[in-house]
Amino acid sequence: MEMDREEMMWKQIYNQVMESKKKDEEKKTAHEVRIQEVDGGFFEKFGSLFREQAELAISQEIEEKEGVVAAAAVATDLEGNESDYAVQPDNEADTDSIAALSDAESNEKQSKTELISTALNIDELYSEILYEILHNVGCDLSCEIGQNALFSYIQDAFHVSNEYHQTQLAAAEKKEAPKILLNVEVIEAKDLAPKDSNGLSDPFVTLYLTSDSSHRYNTSVKEGTLTPLWEEHFALPLPENTSDDFLCLEAWDFDPAETVKEKFGKIFDVKGVKGVRKLMKEIAVTAAHGQHENELIGTARVPLNTIPAAGMVMWYSLDKKNKDSRQGIIKVRLSFSSKKNTLVAEQEHRHLLRVLLLDELEKSKVAPHWWCGSFSKQGEAIITQHIIQSGLTPLEATVCQWAVYTKIHQKHALSFVLFSNLLDQLIKPLQSNSISAEDTRLFWESTKNLLPYCISVIRKLKKKQADKILVRTVNEVLTIFDKILMLDPPSDMDLFPATLYPWLPPHEENSNYSVKNALMDAVSVSASNWFDYIVDNNKGSDSSEISTLQFITKIINLVRCDVQKAIEFFDRTFQEKIGIAYAKELYKFYQQKICEIAEEEVTNVCKTLKKFNFTGNTLDRESHEEPLNEGTKLFELYLGIQRFVLLGKGISPVDCDNFNINNFYKWFHGGVAQWLEIAVFKALQRIEKAVELDKLVPVDATVKYSSSAVDTLTIFYQVKVFWQQLNWPDVEGCYTFIAKMIDDICRCGVFYAQKMSKRVEGMGEIQNPYETRFEVTNEWCLAINNIEYVSQALRPFTTELGMNEVVKKMADIKSPIEADRCQQTLENVIENAIDTVKNEIIELLETVISKMAPAMKRLLVEGAELFNQDSNSIDRLMMYVDNNLSTLNRELNEENFDRTINMVWEQLSKILLDIIETNLEKRRPPSFFANLHKTLNLMLGSFKSSDDTSCEGLEKTERLLRIHGLETNDLIHQVHLDLCEEYKSLEESPFGKLTVRSKFEGNSLHIEILNAKILVAMDSNGLCDAFVRVHLMPEDKFRNHEPPKTKTHNKTLLPLFDEKFEVKLTDEQRLAKDGLLMFSVKDKDLLGYNNKHVGEAFISFKDIIDTDAPISTLPQVHLELARPTNTAALSIKAMEHRQGEKLAKEFMKKFKQRMGSHQPKASE
Repeated sequence: MEMDREEMMWKQIYNQVMESKKKDEEKKTAHEVRIQEVDGGFFEKFGSLFREQAELAISQEIEEKEGVVAAAAVATDLEGNESDYAVQPDNEADTDSIAALSDAESNEKQSKTELISTALNIDELYSEILYEILHNVGCDLSCEIGQNALFSYIQDAFHVSNEYHQTQLAAAEKKEAPKILLNVEVIEAKDLAPKDSNGLSDPFVTLYLTSDSSHRYNTSVKEGTLTPLWEEHFALPLPENTSDDFLCLEAWDFDPAETVKEKFGKIFDVKGVKGVRKLMKEIAVTAAHGQHENELIGTARVPLNTIPAAGMVMWYSLDKKNKDSRQGIIKVRLSFSSKKNTLVAEQEHRHLLRVLLLDELEKSKVAPHWWCGSFSKQGEAIITQHIIQSGLTPLEATVCQWAVYTKIHQKHALSFVLFSNLLDQLIKPLQSNSISAEDTRLFWESTKNLLPYCISVIRKLKKKQADKILVRTVNEVLTIFDKILMLDPPSDMDLFPATLYPWLPPHEENSNYSVKNALMDAVSVSASNWFDYIVDNNKGSDSSEISTLQFITKIINLVRCDVQKAIEFFDRTFQEKIGIAYAKELYKFYQQKICEIAEEEVTNVCKTLKKFNFTGNTLDRESHEEPLNEGTKLFELYLGIQRFVLLGKGISPVDCDNFNINNFYKWFHGGVAQWLEIAVFKALQRIEKAVELDKLVPVDATVKYSSSAVDTLTIFYQVKVFWQQLNWPDVEGCYTFIAKMIDDICRCGVFYAQKMSKRVEGMGEIQNPYETRFEVTNEWCLAINNIEYVSQALRPFTTELGMNEVVKKMADIKSPIEADRCQQTLENVIENAIDTVKNEIIELLETVISKMAPAMKRLLVEGAELFNQDSNSIDRLMMYVDNNLSTLNRELNEENFDRTINMVWEQLSKILLDIIETNLEKRRPPSFFANLHKTLNLMLGSFKSSDDTSCEGLEKTERLLRIHGLETNDLIHQVHLDLCEEYKSLEESPFGKLTVRSKFEGNSLHIEILNAKILVAMDSNGLCDAFVRVHLMPEDKFRNHEPPKTKTHNKTLLPLFDEKFEVKLTDEQRLAKDGLLMFSVKDKDLLGYNNKHVGEAFISFKDIIDTDAPISTLPQVHLELARPTNTAALSIKAMEHRQGEKLAKEFMKKFKQRMGSHQPKASE
């Protein structure tokens, strides 16, 4: 019942696990189902296969608990109605061999009466038993049971008639009473009363029967002790009537014959006042009588009718007349015996044991392996009396029991504990040769009968479910072997003859083939038989590769479960009892067998796997049949072998490297390579399907990516799970496969980015009767985020594949240089893939911005044309940009948003440049460009934060708009401002230098022109007629002032002017922004109509100090004279576009004159 309950519990747990798994499978979303339909759940079959195998390891153990021997159900049924745990010979050969050793018991149909009569004449034995009952010895159960009950019991046991019984009883009554001896062993005494002056005694014991007090027996004297130890034996003949007799035990203190002088010599050994009194008394007695008698310590009386027939060991109190207190205690062993020929007595006893035990087994119907040595009360009484009255020692009786029980065990299995207990009593006598040669021979012959049944338990371990009963049985059997191994069998006895053990390897009869050797061979043969059995009973009719792989996988799982069962239930017992590593021996055998059936088959399957040729994610024609089923079964087998190998490493960490199965991974090399080829194709297919099914909505509210990104990373995860569970042990193979996986995963990442980009093409286009424009949508942002999410997973994925660990191992195996080269190769693959994916993101962002360009351009042009009118073009432009940027900011991560902002400004710059070029050709007025500039500033103010990185193109565009938006007068002044900045960088001029001073004092501008130096020669005589004119700029704000002019200094290159000028300014003029002083040095023409331009220099108003100090005290300013040379300046280009204006045309004419037409000559 207990076993049934346990099985039911395991079944319930297993069913719960299966139901949970089924519910999880049912929870698959429709999306997941559609994704997996494209490849038949390829990645789940491999990635999840390994994960589920690990998660369901417990349930597999449950299955093993429930029926690791399910394949051997036929073998179990063959046992018929026998007990599940009854140990029978393994085959017919064993049965015949054992029967040959069973003497008269070889014929199973022989009656019990025939069995009894074959060993001893029934009349003699029956009469002997009746005689012993009549002359019962000792106080035993037989006294309580009564003679009649014993007579009835023995009559039933021997199966005799009443007439026969009465005849034998009458004959027994006429026989003379047996000569019975009382065996007494005086063992020790304690707490004896001191009788000597030194506080001790010299005790000895006298023992006798009260019926014959003249026959006294004495022990030896133990000097100076109150706790003597004797261990001395005595045999006292018993009278015919012992019912009123007693055994007397007297403890005496021995008093040796000593003189008075010798007595006085003990004065120093006296102890206490009592001791002095005793010594004085002894001296007085010695002096008076010349001697001293022994002194009684105490007496114990034992009624003979209280002594059991089997004997007893008892402590008795020593008492003394006139003494209330106990004088000590004495320990004795008491038993009865008789004188009879030992061989005859043993033969009788063995026959008696056999008759009684067979009778009791028949009556009680006790189950096999249950009887453990307990007879009924009547049986116990008869057996005990026979031992006593036959004079058998306990050891001889035990040998008889061993011989009889081992014989009966052949027909009715007895408890193995019974044999173990008997061995406990026999080991030491056998080791010390305390047993007669005849009994020793009998013991080993009987042991020879028992061994087949013990070994059969070991051989049948595979055919039984491991439960408490079987574990206990194995433990009991191994205990028996453990005890037998302590003994040395006779050299001329073969305990394992070939006729009895045909399955053992051949060995010479007189060789040192021990019990342990037989056990080792039994374990091996048992494993071999079991392996052959499960192979034969699991072969299917289908010989296809898939069926063969399934068959091998099933065999491996069965033998692994068998080894696990051995570890859990038996291994520790085997090692502790007999020093055999049971699980290790099984594993060593099984691993070799697995190699034999699996290596060639796996290698052939891997070689014949159909090549998987494809271009992009499309199969070539010859690959229309996908080799997926073979791959699935192949790696199920790989996983099974891997778990088996890991089991072996746990069993034998030291020897595991020597097992052939450790190289199993080499069989699968071609299969793994083929799987990776299939995987990359399946991954591309699934990615394409995932992008197609992606609704482009976030997976949930907490993330900014959609389903296709999750599906893609799921592929990566399944590949990682597959690789981690594959746990490829070879470093070089690891590198090859990891390099392949990294390359394929990177390829998938790039492919996903491309497909995601195409997925959102055309989204965001808005058309209405008034306009067509592009709006940034959430779908575009999700596409960008998806690609980014996948790209971020590439590098962690390579790390999780164990790339770094493999590189480190390669450095140990090969060289650091080789390892670095390999790592660099992988790093380059990863970097290239990440860069490619990043470029896809950039291209996608550029596409978004380029789609915004037409609407932005149109709104910019409208805004420029209608800026100062009641138009909402600017508002619409601002709203358009704001809406799109808000979407980007909300949906993109920070990095991609910043990247997008920069692209927006770059695109805006391109748009504005295009607008500027187009409208310059249309000769648009400056106000158009000014309005564009204002619009741009509004946008920059609204959308461009101060901490943004500068956009060079945008800055150039902004300056170009500002220049073209200036009115002509402002543009002329801008030309001069540009020249002022340009001239500041001059370090030395070929046109000469001009020295001046200037200051503001209130609204007065004071100018002092001191001199000029090294002027360029303008006249043919190599000299110059120089004067200086000072222009205040911008000229349109200083038209009411005549430009100050110095006197002309003729024919000199070093004119000394020393002239001062004061110009009165209005408040507005004084505060004019960007005001300039232009000093123009000219060469005067003879008539004054064609003055030549020598050079010019500028001083900005902001560089002129405001002070009331005399100007003469101010530092001189040395100005390098220069001429305009840069016609490519933006302001000059803008001026050239205004040739239709008179003012611009006149300015450019004068500007070109200022530039001069010839290079200056070097002055003499």
